[in-house]
Amino acid sequence: MNRLVIMVITWNNSGDSIECLESLGKQITKGLTLLSIDNGSTDDSADKLQKYIANKPNSDIRFIATGRNGGTAGGFKAGIKWATDNRYEFVGTLNADAIADTQWATELTHELTTHPKAGIATGLLLRRDGTTIDTSGELYTTWGLPGPRNRDAKRQVAPKEPGEVFGSTGGGFIARTAMFKAIGLFDEAFFMYYEDVDISFRAQLQGYAVRFTPKAIAYHKLGASSKTVPGLAVYNTFKNLPVLFTKNVPLGLWPTIYPRFVLLYTLILGNAIVKGNGKYAVKGWIKSWALMPHMFRERWRIQKTKTVTTQYINSILLHDIPPEQTGMRKFRKFFTGK
Repeated sequence: MNRLVIMVITWNNSGDSIECLESLGKQITKGLTLLSIDNGSTDDSADKLQKYIANKPNSDIRFIATGRNGGTAGGFKAGIKWATDNRYEFVGTLNADAIADTQWATELTHELTTHPKAGIATGLLLRRDGTTIDTSGELYTTWGLPGPRNRDAKRQVAPKEPGEVFGSTGGGFIARTAMFKAIGLFDEAFFMYYEDVDISFRAQLQGYAVRFTPKAIAYHKLGASSKTVPGLAVYNTFKNLPVLFTKNVPLGLWPTIYPRFVLLYTLILGNAIVKGNGKYAVKGWIKSWALMPHMFRERWRIQKTKTVTTQYINSILLHDIPPEQTGMRKFRKFFTGK
């Protein structure tokens, strides 16, 4: 069995991808395979990547083309299927617009090999300035919203020791391929945004822990992909939040979380309309209704095979409003004084 493959997904951003592949080529991990995935680029990215790889004859870089833009979820799905078919023990990814420290892959695989119950390992993703945190893992809250842990905080705030976290960022992780055989691949209904929280939630429901280590450091251009298409982030946010909730939240937590989720979702939808993003937000909301059959089919599959208790899931949630939801915090304080 091969050991580790790291995938880098490209969509019209070959320059970023090549920079990312260069950083991964300097990893101290031995026997590392890199998988360059062109995700239906409409420019000359695929040609540029293949030329780059051809000029690296001594590097173990493979190339595949999906032939369509399936979003981040579709790209992950194609890469993990390739890794499974080629008998890799571990499969990971790094955002095309990110670069990694030389020990990034080594530290993540160390977390998995020293913690047999862990299915996913993630690290400290910083902004390119190296001083601001992009994320140190993903949270899911009792208000039905996810969020990046420690976002926008100074680097010094990040946890100093490895430990368990609710979820992994899709910006950089390594996982066991065996886990995907158990829980399934990424859900293409998400396209992009929250597909990483969905896979982490599904892993947790099947008893796979998610590990964080501050020793695995990468540097990210925040939002570099989503800025290329107007309204993409807003549309996918409002489409995907109900999908994420419906598929994964155990029924025993619905009485607590669902009313809060509806309130918060309605408030942020209204805020998007006020700020001029209503067209994209409402379009995403309508699409979420169209995905209702998919949500409940997946929910039935996921919930019938879960191996952990509702109490366990409740224990790993953040029992608060997501940190970045300052408007909702003001709304709550107005009514409760807290």
